[in-house]
Amino acid sequence: MDNRKRRRELSEDLRTRIVEKYQQSQGYKSISRDLDVPLSTVRSIIKKFATHGTVANLPGCGRKTKIEERLQRRIVRMVDKQPQTSSKEIQAVLQAQGTSVSARTICRYLNEMERYGKRPRRTPLLTQRHKKARLQFAKMYLSKPKSFWENILWTDETKIELFGKAHHSTVYRKRNEAYKEKNTVPTVKYGGGSKMFWGCFAASGTGCPDCVQGIMKSEDYQRILGRNVGPSVKKLGLRPRSWVFQQDNDPKHTSKSTQKWMATKRWRVLKWPAMSPDLNPIEHLWRDLKIAVGKRRPSNMRDLDKTCVNAILFCEKYFIFWKNFRGANTFGHDCNYRHLHHT
Repeated sequence: MDNRKRRRELSEDLRTRIVEKYQQSQGYKSISRDLDVPLSTVRSIIKKFATHGTVANLPGCGRKTKIEERLQRRIVRMVDKQPQTSSKEIQAVLQAQGTSVSARTICRYLNEMERYGKRPRRTPLLTQRHKKARLQFAKMYLSKPKSFWENILWTDETKIELFGKAHHSTVYRKRNEAYKEKNTVPTVKYGGGSKMFWGCFAASGTGCPDCVQGIMKSEDYQRILGRNVGPSVKKLGLRPRSWVFQQDNDPKHTSKSTQKWMATKRWRVLKWPAMSPDLNPIEHLWRDLKIAVGKRRPSNMRDLDKTCVNAILFCEKYFIFWKNFRGANTFGHDCNYRHLHHT
């Protein structure tokens, strides 16, 4: 086994000091002894300075790249054309052409070219018709005044699991204590049971929530609306003849029986595009609700019912967000159209 010390490059500052001492008429041996640098190294640094006038590394120093310029351009074209190409696949292509390069070297070169390995974002599978409808929807409502959005009753359903994802993902523990019970989060199959809730809200606050029993069908949905929409409109102070009802395109929302039932109510319904980009602000409310439920840690389905139906959990802090939302001139004030084609 080779026990010799590995050669290391002297810093540019130390090389400069060697030259300065030489210019002060100090001999090679004296410089070597004072700075603890081998005599041969002192001699080569002074010779380099006399020849090139610098102690810095010259251009072209070091090992030549194994990926020549032509192959570099090809690698970039490969990942630009097909971003999911792996470094191993690129390595195989280069190997077939007689160039042996490690996958690590390829990754490092791609990083130099500002191509970084990231997890791909998951997006719904959209057709051109979906993309066009989503963009048209956003542009249609972009210039609506604030008063229009303040008079909408936003509705949606959400599923809340008894043992859902923990809102807090950090524990402070010692080493080798990862599996102590106090440092773990219990998980069960299918979340340990869940409840489906229907809710609504407007600019002035939250409406009347309702628990969905079993699998919700069109008739169940109609009964929920019949019980809760009228009281919610009154509670929230929406204008009686001009308020707008919002719902997504869930099959039970758009079924013939539901459409016929809603026609008898003469509600104004906000048109919502197929495969919508989830611009419904009630999604923020559901997030806060799930965090609040997680903090209370219900132990059984009965506790989960009580926790979720409690109006306190339709978080008061949410309306800090809504005040900011109302402050925008339009609904699409901060809208980035690029995401409407993907999310």
